[in-house]
Amino acid sequence: MPPEEERDQRRAKPSFGAFVQKAGRSGAPKGAAAGADGLREESEASWPADAVEVGAVIDAYGLKGWVKIAAHAQGADGGAALLSAKRWWLMKGHERQSASRLAAKTHGDTIVGQLAGVADRDAAMLLRGYRVYVSRDEFPSLEADEFYWVDLIGLDVVNEAGVELGKVADLIDNGAHSVLRVEYPSTGKDGKLVAGERLIPFVGVYVKTVDQTAKRIVVDWEADY
Repeated sequence: MPPEEERDQRRAKPSFGAFVQKAGRSGAPKGAAAGADGLREESEASWPADAVEVGAVIDAYGLKGWVKIAAHAQGADGGAALLSAKRWWLMKGHERQSASRLAAKTHGDTIVGQLAGVADRDAAMLLRGYRVYVSRDEFPSLEADEFYWVDLIGLDVVNEAGVELGKVADLIDNGAHSVLRVEYPSTGKDGKLVAGERLIPFVGVYVKTVDQTAKRIVVDWEADY
């Protein structure tokens, strides 16, 4: 593969979900170990402001309290945030809690990990269905031309002529590369305001600069495409 194509296809890293800050009350599954060194009940106030949902507990793993997690991101780096974070934050319904990550590793297409205070399979089973969050501050560092999807959502998109094309609402992985889904205000046939949509491949041919400080992406893309 030519170096240019390889660089273009590496421009975006797999998504680690979106920021989630929903109201709720604290709680913990019955039967789970708790305490300063174990599962800790959390409230909306104690929940980190930069918490990013990265996966969900789908099962117990083994007999010693490990849990199996399906990471939301696709590809080999899908569990990178789970593997690097020292603390995992858990939410199910209105219940919130957290625990120190003692160990974690890749297991097939999932991540398996051990949390402080979860000592056996029964306690691990009680965590099934919990969504797993990681503080954005604990994400692994990236190279200069790589980005986490969560950091691109909400950025303004303009073309090289300065025409505003909308804001990044989401990203799509089509297998070959990532695609920006850009929403902009439009008018429907009934005259009412609706959200228009542009799909822009996130590759170097079209994406010229990404300025996270200015919250702007400059693209080679016309408004009437």
